[in-house]
Formats: sequence, C-alpha cells, structure tokens
Amino acid sequence: MIQLYFSIMKLSDLLSIFLIVMLITDTARAGENSGEANFNSNIHGRVLHNGEGVPFVTVYLKGTSLGTTTDAAGYFMLVNLPAGNHVIVVQGIGFKNAEKNMAIADDETTELVFSLEQDFLMMEQVVVSGSRIGMLRYLPGSASTLSQRDLAAISPLSGNEVLRSVTGIHVVEEEGAGLRTNIGVRGLDPDKSRNVLILEDGIPVALGPYGEPEMYYTPSIDRMTGIEVLKGSGSILYGPQTVGGVINYITADPPAESSGFADFSGGHGGHYTGQLGYGNTYGNTGFTVNYLRRQAENLGPTEFTLNDINAKFKFGASPRSNIMVKMGIYDESSNSTYVGLTQYMFEAGGYDHSRIAPDDHLAVRRYSLGVTHNFMANDNFRFNTTAYAYTTTRDWKRQDFTHDPDASNLTGVQWGNGEIPGGALFLRNSTGNRNRQFEVAGLEARLSYRYAWAGMDNVIDAGSRIHYERAYEQRVNGSDAGAISGDLRDDEIRTGHALSSWAQNKLFISDRLSFTAGLRAEFLEYERNILRNNFNDVNILNNTTVAEVIPGTGINYNFSDQTGLFAGVHRGFAPPRIKDAISSDGTDLQLDAEKSWNYEVGMRTGLSTLAGLEMTVFMMDFSNQVIPVSESSGGAGTGYINGGRTQHRGVEGELTLHISEMTGMRGALSVGLNSTFTRSVFTSDRLVKQCTHNNGEGLEETWVNVKGNHTPYAPGMLASGFLHYEAAGGYGFRLGGNFTGRQYTDVLNTGSVVEWFEMAENNPGHNYVQATANGRIGMLPEFFVANASGWYSLNSGLRLNLSVKNIFNERYISSRRPQGIRVGLPRMVNAGVSYNF
Repeated sequence: MIQLYFSIMKLSDLLSIFLIVMLITDTARAGENSGEANFNSNIHGRVLHNGEGVPFVTVYLKGTSLGTTTDAAGYFMLVNLPAGNHVIVVQGIGFKNAEKNMAIADDETTELVFSLEQDFLMMEQVVVSGSRIGMLRYLPGSASTLSQRDLAAISPLSGNEVLRSVTGIHVVEEEGAGLRTNIGVRGLDPDKSRNVLILEDGIPVALGPYGEPEMYYTPSIDRMTGIEVLKGSGSILYGPQTVGGVINYITADPPAESSGFADFSGGHGGHYTGQLGYGNTYGNTGFTVNYLRRQAENLGPTEFTLNDINAKFKFGASPRSNIMVKMGIYDESSNSTYVGLTQYMFEAGGYDHSRIAPDDHLAVRRYSLGVTHNFMANDNFRFNTTAYAYTTTRDWKRQDFTHDPDASNLTGVQWGNGEIPGGALFLRNSTGNRNRQFEVAGLEARLSYRYAWAGMDNVIDAGSRIHYERAYEQRVNGSDAGAISGDLRDDEIRTGHALSSWAQNKLFISDRLSFTAGLRAEFLEYERNILRNNFNDVNILNNTTVAEVIPGTGINYNFSDQTGLFAGVHRGFAPPRIKDAISSDGTDLQLDAEKSWNYEVGMRTGLSTLAGLEMTVFMMDFSNQVIPVSESSGGAGTGYINGGRTQHRGVEGELTLHISEMTGMRGALSVGLNSTFTRSVFTSDRLVKQCTHNNGEGLEETWVNVKGNHTPYAPGMLASGFLHYEAAGGYGFRLGGNFTGRQYTDVLNTGSVVEWFEMAENNPGHNYVQATANGRIGMLPEFFVANASGWYSLNSGLRLNLSVKNIFNERYISSRRPQGIRVGLPRMVNAGVSYNF
C-alpha cells in the first residue's frame, strides 16, 4: 500500500500539487476582498507579553481578510487599509485574543501596541511544535531553548559550542568547523548524531531520516535565530528516532517591514564568515533571503569553503491561513578526512594539526524545498500541512593508508614511528572514492484541537506522515593518490518507504494538574538492490519491514505559574539502517530496531525574573542498543551489530541567577551553571575477544565478558557555565566554559595502551587487541575549554564583537574517531562587525 502511494505521488509532483492547491485555496479567499481597492492608511506597532515582543502571532482587521503576522521581535505592519472605524484583533496560539477599537483617518499611519495574556491550555510547549514561544509549564519532560540573543552573546565558531551549553548533550568535534556534528544525549553514542532527530524548522535534515540518519550535513548556526532541544516524552510527536530526543534549528521568518543585515567576521587560520540578509512584507506577502559564506585555510587541519543560500516566502490571504515556502541551496568543499594521529604521534607532539592525507576531499551539495500551510479554523482548532523534499550529494575521495610498513603500493610518505606496531601511518598510492546521492520527500499533516470532556479541558495533537527516501552508493577505487575515478568496486540502490501516525492527548484535571498520554506508530519498508559487489556484477534484491508502536505518557503538577514537577515515560525507538538490516549478499539479517524505555522525573522553578532552576533524574533502559562498528566510528567498516542490553541513568540540572535583578545594579548581569552526571553501562552478558595466542597446538582465543563496562564515548560528567553582562550603553561581555569528563572509546574499556604493550612483552606470543598504538582506542582524559566574547552595539545598528576560543590554549583529545586521534582546536581569536538596517 505504501509503495502505491509513492508510485502515484512522485518526488516532483508531491510539492507541485500541494503548492498549487494551497495557492488556489488562499487566492479564492483573497478574492472576497478584491473589490476593495485604493486603500492608503497604515497601522504599525508591536505585540508584547511581559514587556517582550511576541513573535509570529496574527494581527488583522475584524470582519475582513486584511491581516499580517508579527516578526521575530513582535513588530507588525498593516498597510493599504480603508479609512473608518475598525476593530483590530490579535490572535496567537498560547494567548488569549486581544481587540482594540480605533478610528483610522484617510492617508494616515497609526501606531498601536498590544499586551497579551497567556492561555496555557492552548500554549504549544516547545518551538518544535510550531508556536515558538517556549513556555514549558505543561511539558511532561525536560527541554531547553536558546534564543537569538543567546546565540549572539556566545558568538559561536560552530553550532557545537552552542549545544554544549545544554544539559545532557555531549558534542564531539570532528573537523573543528562543525560541518558534521556528532551529538550524544545522556550517554548515547554520538557517532554522526544517529540517535538524535535533528530538524530545521520542523523538517528532517539527515541524509535519510529512516535508513541513513547520519549528519554529513549540519545546518549552519550563523543563520539561526534559535535552537530547541526536547528530551522528554513529548518527543513521540516527532520521529522516527525517539531515543535521544529532538534538536530543532530555527530560522527567521519574513519581517513585518523592510529590514536587512550584513555580518562579517574573521580570525586565525584564515577563518572567515560573511552573511547578507534582507526581507520585507508587501501587503500579505512577505519574504526573506539569506546568503552565507564560510571559509578557512587552516582551521586546525581543515580547509573548507561553504556557500549557503536560503529564502522564505509567506503568503497570507486571510488572518487564519497562510502558506510558507522555504528553499535552500548548500554547497561545501573541504579536505575532511577519516585519518587521525597515532598514539605515538600525539605523545611526540608536532603533529596535532598536520594534513596527513592532503589529497582527501569531500564535496557536499544539498537542494531543499519545503511548503507549509497553516490554518486556524477557530480559537480551538488548527491544522498544519507540510510537504518537503531535498536531495543531498556526498562525494568523498579518501587516500588509502595502512599501519603496515611492508604493505604493497606505498607512496613512500610516512607519518609517525614505524618501529612501534601501529605507531606510524604509511600512505598508499590509491584512493577509495565513496560517492553517495540521496533523495527524500514526504507529506505530513498535524492538527491540534481543544475540547471539553467530563467538565475538564483537553488538547489533542495528532497527525500522520508518508515518507520516501532513496540512496545511490558507489565505491570507486582510484589507482593513484589523487584519482577521483577508476574501477567501480560496489554499486547499489537502497529505498525506504515509511508511514507514521501519532496522537497525544493532554488532560487538564485542574489548573495545577495535567496528564498526557500518546501513541506513535511507525511502519517501514526497506529495499536493497545490490548491482555490483567487490568488482562483480550481481544484481541482488531483497527487502525487509519494521513496525513499531511507541507509547508515551507524562504528568505535570504546578505549584504556581513558575514552579512545578513533571514525570514521564516513553518508548525509545530508532530503526536500523537499510545497509545493516540487509547484508551485502542480500540476506535479511533481522537486525532489531534500537529500543529502550526512557524514564525521567524533574522539577522546574523560578523566582519571577530573579532565577531559574531545572533538575531532572533520568534512566534509559535498552533492550537492544545497536553498537556502531562502522568506519566513521573507528570500526572495520561493517556497520552496526546488536549490542544487547545497556542502561543509562543519571541526573542533570541547570541554574540561572539574574544578579542585576536581585541587587538592582545597573545593566544586566547573570550567571548560569549546568551539569550532567551519567552512568552508561552494558547490563547483559556480552563476550568480546581480547587476545589470541599459540598454545603449541594451535591458536587459542581469550574472550571477556563486558557486562558492567561503560559504553563508548559516554563521559560520566559534563558541565558548562557562563557569566554574562550587558550595559545600558550597548557594550557587554560573556565568559563561558565547558568541562567534559573522561570517557572510554571501546567496549573493553581500555585505559592506557602502554600497559597492554607491557603485558604483551611479558607474555610472548600473545596478541592483545588492546596492544595497539594506532590511536583508535584508549581513554580520553577529561578536559576544560574556556571561551570569551565581547561586543559593542551602536544606536546606528552597527555592532562590533571580539571572541577568544580556548582561552588557555588547552591541548586535548576531542576524539579517537573515525580512524585515529583528533586534537581539539588551539586558541583562536575572531573579530567581527555587523550592521542592521
């Protein structure tokens, strides 16, 4: 049945049909007022709540289709209005309607300010669900939001720096520029962010959200106006991954009136960022266009150029209905590589940011289109429909290398000490070109309805999605170090179809107590067509299916508007990758989906504008955690295996104090601290080979049980903090720091490989797996990185800023993946200037 949907609704037709229907519908509504012409009066103003602008709420003339929405700062502009007596209405999800009567003179511009009162029952709890308010009072789980002001104060080099300020989030650097983010949540493996659902404006961005959820493309933090992280039971409203939570990147909507900006910064290593943006609204049509350019010559070992163009168009023919169209083009070229340092190279020093394989090259190109129709039938019912499609091309040329000095086809280039087993890298005169192309499309409908039952208010959120994705993959072996073509080794096509539905009801038992329960259903159909395998034409075809029902429930009890308790439990689910579920010989491996039960209990409290505190105790109990053994995770390139039972439990907390509010001092001074303590271990028997040796009669293997061992890349402690000050005169500064605790990098929990070399010397003939100096295993010591930023804003719209990253020039190992040690970036200084007009 699913294949029938997609045989009818091809990739291009899906968006075309949807856009045409919505435009015709709203054009018809607009026609109701087509006879009203030559209006020349205007109203401009702002919508506020507690003194702050309310974004993206509707402002319209009652009884007409003349209306607009507020921009990110709460400003609006109504133009070409008829003179006379009118009622101006403001309406938004999560707020009670507000009205004002006013007389508008001919050819006059009037200023108007509204102050809204919250309506908690229809308040969307997090930005991911569409309202962009971030009110968490009735959310049965932990969540964090970062505003545009937060992003500007941090002045981040990449999105990784921002996400480290969120509790429970572990970010591992790969190339230093944040081009490929590696995020783990509450002890989950961060490799390519596979266990986290990452969205941009509510739309998935992974290569293939179901079959290949790797983040080889990451949204650029420079063009974001906010980020939201959701880790609790509310995440069952989004999928397919419900294990590690949801991260939603938020971009700006079209402004209410003409506005633009120019932003330029640069610093060490030839790092440069330039961004231009402009937007405006004419009548009921608004637009915003953004161009971003990033580049670096020596950002650590990385050289890259990036061009990112995005545009949004908003069409609104009535106050209750609008269409948003978003388009993007992303083009990246970099010398990203898998190869890292050996243990000897790191300890010897002088190799930290060497370009070991200078001919390696990665090209990523992405085209995206999304269309969303928002319709608010009345104060109690809203309906949103989104169609999305994108293609991603990822071509990666990587020079072959080995740790064996006697291997064939060597170039003669050596890095490290060849006398130590695994202590050196020898480059080969050949390449492996790993080329992949992805296409993704889907159609999603969501509704929210407020109703009464048994004298109690309820809000139900429900929806459904059909989704299609296809991957084309080729492995081409080149015959010299720079070859981008050669002999086709592997060629295959992987296709996935998915159908998902969800419903969640929130019951308001009283003003203080609410109960939430929901279900999500996922049905996936995978197909793998292997055309060529290991230089042989084979044409193998097989398919498999995965089906799962994902429940979630939670409860909230609020002592006041600012203090409350929450608890939740939900089923964690992450489908297996297509190429891991079906082997290269076409066998259905019956690889289980990754499943867990996620529990959390917490509290939120605040003292007006003086302080805020959130504490959460959590546990994730996996019946089967899928363990990465892919090349990107430092393995042999064989994908993933069922790893058995694991458990992640811990506590996380966040405290913010607004010192200036407490003391009455001039300016705005605040401090914040968050920390996460996690214990992530294997909880079932699992045997792993540790040693082989010749006992005189043949090879004998020694296996050890890793039950009780820590899972890889799960630091026991994460912490971050900041000191933020902003003066009334426009200048300010922010000091921040991030601490990452020690972590193991293999299931055997290898501490020091030196100890295993000594053991091998004392036991001749024993080949210990852990006695290797290739840099891929061994403990990662804890490290602390401090950053600082300062700025000065002039009334003219000009802003100057200066930032220093890694103030104390800490030398640390950020990762041993993909294939060797990655050293964190050294101290960097960046300066910038921006102008808003």
